[in-house]
Amino acid sequence: MPTPEALTEVTHKVTQSQLAKYANASGDHNPLHLDQTFAAKTPYGRTIAHGMLVLAFVSEAMAKNFGRAWMCEGKMKAKFRAPVYPGDTVITTGTLKLTLDATATYDLVVRKQDGSDVLTAEATVPIKS
Repeated sequence: MPTPEALTEVTHKVTQSQLAKYANASGDHNPLHLDQTFAAKTPYGRTIAHGMLVLAFVSEAMAKNFGRAWMCEGKMKAKFRAPVYPGDTVITTGTLKLTLDATATYDLVVRKQDGSDVLTAEATVPIKS
């Protein structure tokens, strides 16, 4: 399989229901993600998505493009840039940065509908020649 220059995009509309489902799956019931009254008193002013949920969108993009190679041997470094709120649509994109020693490195970004970056990452995955 050739190494793609650009990864298949992943798009998600984040909902409060999705945050509740993620909280149940992950065990992270922080009120910042679930309690509107609590979250209104924070600097964010409302509930925000779990960071790990947003990070999962990056992994989803890599898995769609590299399957088992990503799931078994992929590595990632990420930086959270801004919160994601229920109602936001986020798009995960990735571009090839370099290939070296049977490894591909990608720069990825999760971007909101307004064009702002909410997460940036660098991911490496083994590739077959």
